[in-house]
Amino acid sequence: MWYVGLLKKYALFSGRSRRQEYWLFILVTFLVYMLVPYLDRELRTGTLFAYLYSVALLVPGIAVAVRRMHDTDRSGWWLLFPLVNLIFLCQDSQRGPNRFGPNPKNA
Repeated sequence: MWYVGLLKKYALFSGRSRRQEYWLFILVTFLVYMLVPYLDRELRTGTLFAYLYSVALLVPGIAVAVRRMHDTDRSGWWLLFPLVNLIFLCQDSQRGPNRFGPNPKNA
């Protein structure tokens, strides 16, 4: 499953990620976040699983966002400006290779 493959690159802050990879990661993460409260309630664990899932996805979420910034030929530091980077995250890839590597669309 591609989601597991993405999680294997959990601390890879170099290279590039396509829009599809980034937004599918966000979608799956959101859907799991919607299910976790039911798991916590059924197991009577308070918010334990929600907390653990949040902590577990902190680094992979930042890593895929940094790689997405790289795909638009921007530094990952732009993530510190949330409103501006939302526009960047939605932009198409820069055509051809850039300073962060080859275009993943062509791979």
